[in-house]
Amino acid sequence: MNSQFWDNRYTPADFVYGTAPNDFLRQCANYIPAGPVLCLGEGEGRNAVFLASRGYRVTAVDQSAVGLAKAERLAAQCGVSLNTEVVDLRDYTIEPESWSAIVSIFVHLPPPLRRDVHSAAAIGLHSGGVLILEAYTPAQVRHKTGGPVDAPELLMTLEQLRGELIGLELEIGRELERDLIEGPAHTGRAAVVQVLARRG
Repeated sequence: MNSQFWDNRYTPADFVYGTAPNDFLRQCANYIPAGPVLCLGEGEGRNAVFLASRGYRVTAVDQSAVGLAKAERLAAQCGVSLNTEVVDLRDYTIEPESWSAIVSIFVHLPPPLRRDVHSAAAIGLHSGGVLILEAYTPAQVRHKTGGPVDAPELLMTLEQLRGELIGLELEIGRELERDLIEGPAHTGRAAVVQVLARRG
């Protein structure tokens, strides 16, 4: 799933994943301390715009220029601003102790890259900062309502995440099934893992 794949995915005028923020992110938003927020794999911007509307200074990173152009348009429509960076996460440096929150919503990466990104994210938080993550688990293969079910190695478990988020305390860590309503690409019953983790 390279930049061309995502550019094609985001080309339609409609928002593929909707414009409302992810439910889990909305539930966790009050746990985010003041300061800058980094949204990884942010795509069309629904989560970044939500956080910007709450007063956070948000940087949205994605490899798709098409997706981030839609994010900027959505931000303008909502009267907020975003900093956007078109970059592959392989090439993006999460600076240590730089962020009050890092958000990863349905960002599915090859395991070696995922481990590197999660390790960097843990180090990238300020003391007291939080990581908010939701992703599909391997059980999603039976639902086929979204996610890379044809590449199950990209799915993740809570046990794997515990081993990758070294230095963070999990305030929420759970696997569950829930109903998603997030645009045409994410609607239906889904098997997910949810994490709210804080740096001490």
